[in-house]
Amino acid sequence: MDFAHSPRAREYIERVAAFVDTEIVPREHDYLRALRGRADRWAVPPLIEDLKAKAREQGLWNLFLPDERYGAGLSVTEYAPLAELMGRSPIAPEVFNCNAPDTGNAEVLLHYGSDEQRERWLEPLLEGRIRSAFCMTEPDVASSDATNMEATAVLDGDEVVLDGRKWWSTGIGHPDCRFVIFMGLTDPGADRHRRHSMVLVPVDTPGVRIERMLPVLGYLDEPYGHGEVSFTGVRLPRDAIIAGPGRGFEIAQGRLGPGRIHHCMRLIGMAERALEMACRRATARTAFGKPLANLGGNRERIARARIAIDQARLAVLHTAWLLDTAGPLGAFGGLSQVKASVPAMVQSVVDTAIQLHGGAGLSDDTPLAGFLAAARALRLADGPDEVHLGVVARLELGKYRERT
Repeated sequence: MDFAHSPRAREYIERVAAFVDTEIVPREHDYLRALRGRADRWAVPPLIEDLKAKAREQGLWNLFLPDERYGAGLSVTEYAPLAELMGRSPIAPEVFNCNAPDTGNAEVLLHYGSDEQRERWLEPLLEGRIRSAFCMTEPDVASSDATNMEATAVLDGDEVVLDGRKWWSTGIGHPDCRFVIFMGLTDPGADRHRRHSMVLVPVDTPGVRIERMLPVLGYLDEPYGHGEVSFTGVRLPRDAIIAGPGRGFEIAQGRLGPGRIHHCMRLIGMAERALEMACRRATARTAFGKPLANLGGNRERIARARIAIDQARLAVLHTAWLLDTAGPLGAFGGLSQVKASVPAMVQSVVDTAIQLHGGAGLSDDTPLAGFLAAARALRLADGPDEVHLGVVARLELGKYRERT
């Protein structure tokens, strides 16, 4: 593999880096003040729309899609460093219209949606006029094994009827969230990976109810949020099913592969910014007559953080290259490796940065506490560490099974 960035990627790297550094990061505090100074904390501050308009004018829009009809036409490997740059700020992904779960939902609609579904949902999503959510995880079963899913999507003539409860539905709190993708059990008697369907559900459909918004280590992550959503006798036309009944797992695997690596890319950006903040703090602050960098093993911690970030980046780039050259099956093991390793690495790096910042690192004066919550949550989201480690172990042990 050649780790050098393509000329096209280098151009985008320069442009995205400049936009993040000059337009987004300087306005983070304004954004937080506007968000938390409103009576409705789920309303989006106007500066987000201003930044989105600027990004779109500069052609920094829908960078995640390799299909040039809809996005920038970048490969996963070319997009990787751009997602890393976006990870430096909590608001950057939406500014470039590259925010999860919208990116994953867009990919589902692009690859599996009908022409009518694309026209109704994909086009406004890619224009940034609406947002979306993904409803898969359930509160009453161990959702690390998705075959446990109890929510149903039952066929009834020309309709599909949805019943069940989902939670950790990211994005459901956004005021512009207009639809969710719901995954439910359709045929309990079918093969275990042909039992489920994915259904497009407008959020204003009768029977859909947002029960509550769930905090992550005290953060509600407004204005996106993570909600618990109930579906009670929700009736939709049969053509709301994506790609037809029983294809839910197939779609999920196609969706989660790129989604997992996008998370890892953004996490590396978080780690880079955290380390940068740690180093600035360690060299600027003095205690007991010495810079913080020279106290308590901090030099070693900083060195280990640098090594860990660089190792993680190389692993992510390699997996991105595998996705581009060998597809999701060829990148299967690599995806599990980075998903299990990168969030844990970031959690450690951010913790070091918080320690060097003292009480300030626990406050909203820096993005570090939010980074820590995000990294910890992503050790569960899109599959917990244990599931991915199990995949890596199975593939590794499979090399040594006796052949008959």
